[in-house]
Amino acid sequence: MTPPESSINWKRNLAIAWLGCFLTGAAFSLVMPFLPLYVELLGVTGHSSLNMWSGVVFSITFLFSAIASPFWGGLADRKGRKLMLLRSALGMSVVMVLMGFAQNIWQFLALRALLGLLGGFVPNANALIATQVPRHKSGWALGTLSTGGVSGALLGPLIGGLLADSYGLRPVFFITASVLFVCFILTLFCIREVFTPVPKKDMLHARQVLTSLKNPRLVLSLFVTTMIIQVATGSIAPILTLYVRDLAGNVSNLAFISGMIASVPGVAALISAPRLGKLGDRIGPEKILICALTISVALLIPMSMVQNPWQLGILRFLLGAADGALLPAVQTLLIYNASNQIAGRIFSYNQSFRDIGNVTGPLIGAAISASYGFRTVFIVTASVVLFNAFYSWVSLRSPPERIRLPGE
Repeated sequence: MTPPESSINWKRNLAIAWLGCFLTGAAFSLVMPFLPLYVELLGVTGHSSLNMWSGVVFSITFLFSAIASPFWGGLADRKGRKLMLLRSALGMSVVMVLMGFAQNIWQFLALRALLGLLGGFVPNANALIATQVPRHKSGWALGTLSTGGVSGALLGPLIGGLLADSYGLRPVFFITASVLFVCFILTLFCIREVFTPVPKKDMLHARQVLTSLKNPRLVLSLFVTTMIIQVATGSIAPILTLYVRDLAGNVSNLAFISGMIASVPGVAALISAPRLGKLGDRIGPEKILICALTISVALLIPMSMVQNPWQLGILRFLLGAADGALLPAVQTLLIYNASNQIAGRIFSYNQSFRDIGNVTGPLIGAAISASYGFRTVFIVTASVVLFNAFYSWVSLRSPPERIRLPGE
């Protein structure tokens, strides 16, 4: 029996969804410290082959997540978001177990792709909370929820490295599977949702989803903004350690310094996201979005001119504080411009664009640094974010305009 809407405790749902996003973020990132080692364990030898396979097995998860997200979003709008959270948590738990039993690189590659296909916890958690929380608290709630995934992605590599050192590579997957199964149990018994299943024949088709939006052009621009945010973040990732080495010289604790500089934006985002989300509820998420993008440009440019790692670390901390406001602001604007009936698909489309950014960002950064040097990466990234700020400003200022589709 479906509980009455008044019985829904959205704050409890938020807490459980936060935990689920944390575990999902950790599950996706915990393999990073020992990914090349596990690829080597599965029979891949040679420096170039090891680098290639490590990159492929990492990126394929995001690629398949981008492909699958719209499907799961549509199913969430028809069957309910809680069901999608359960499917994702249980599916990822089973895949993690299978990864621990992989015998060759092809099996592992297929399972990493399956992990992407069965994902979708984060966008469905966003859709669930966004449709339950009072509108005047949506910025704070989505900002708080975003810190779950950020925390998981931050701590995942650390936890994965410690577990691998203590228990070996394969047991890490089994431990992660157990934790994800706990997430499944918590979601099953602790999250409540009022949802009436929608018959398939009554579901809006993709073109109807687009035309039902209050401001279709703005929503499309927000998807692009999400992608560019991830491109800007990912473009720096493959060069960061090498850039730090150029700045610091051959120091003995290069890995520690690089790891710290890599993690400080996430720490800053954890601090800033709920606070800036709450500020966005008061002054408007569109103002937060434009200001955060502008500040990001102002911080990326001097990163190309720093003379030591500590200057880079300070700038990256400030960048993380600004970046912490970006995705929650985008998500708040999305829910402002979409009905609850299509929220699952809108958030899943946004996740697809985010995953595309996760795949392309590191490739772009690596290509630019190989041709023009490390410092150029920051200049190019700043230019892309500046375009994004201008594009978002124009989209937010433009009055709503219905998109005419072919055949109309």
